[in-house]
Amino acid sequence: MNRAADHASNLPPGWPDLSGYEWVPQTIGQSGAMVFRLTAPQGPALFVKTESVSPHSELEGEAHRLEWLASVDQPAPRVLGTAQHLGRQWLLMTGVEGLDLASSPDLSPSRIIEICATSLRALHSVDVASCPFDHRLDTTLATARERLDAGLVDETDFDDAHLGMPARTLYARLLAERPQAEDLVVTHGDACLPNFMASGREFSGFIDCGRLGVADRYQDLALATRSIAFNLGQVWAEPFLTAYGVSQPDRARIGYYRLLDEFF
Repeated sequence: MNRAADHASNLPPGWPDLSGYEWVPQTIGQSGAMVFRLTAPQGPALFVKTESVSPHSELEGEAHRLEWLASVDQPAPRVLGTAQHLGRQWLLMTGVEGLDLASSPDLSPSRIIEICATSLRALHSVDVASCPFDHRLDTTLATARERLDAGLVDETDFDDAHLGMPARTLYARLLAERPQAEDLVVTHGDACLPNFMASGREFSGFIDCGRLGVADRYQDLALATRSIAFNLGQVWAEPFLTAYGVSQPDRARIGYYRLLDEFF
């Protein structure tokens, strides 16, 4: 399923005619959905995401989150269509101009961390009361348990610190080591460099927003610092936290939210 002709006949009824577009599979990221970048000689690029309908489908929720981001003036893809068709969930959306921060060869590491820090601060400053998406630990731990029981946790893809450990052992740690309080903000939920876009030297939008919701700010800081260390080198993690405004980071909370991420 990597050619336009293979997909055009399976698209939901009522969607635009996309048969003139070239469909290019996108492999970066770890989403359970298939993602395609659509290009045509005339007009901007579009994106299609599709996944099998299941109790753990995320595309409908991602569409609602993108629509909410637009309502609070946070840059992200614009939803053009959603549907459930032929046992699959579908999402059609605009692209975001530029390249992601993990694929921007013209940006220095210092500029990358500044864009990441500034855009996260802006998102985290949005009024929590305005956000309808709950990712507090009560909700997220319950979802993690559901994914564990459904066999959706990939133990072979754990970080080095957890590799070789049973998922149920790690889940028990999540319960035992749960922070006593949460510093709640509107979080992206998967704040890795590939999910921040930049055009030229400026931030242009968030992508892959299916986990956006109200959570502890360390949900984002933990994954951002991990991604920065992986893509730029560990030496840039502390400057990012300083640029964000954290002078004394909570190392235990960073570790906790990285552990939690193993279940998603």
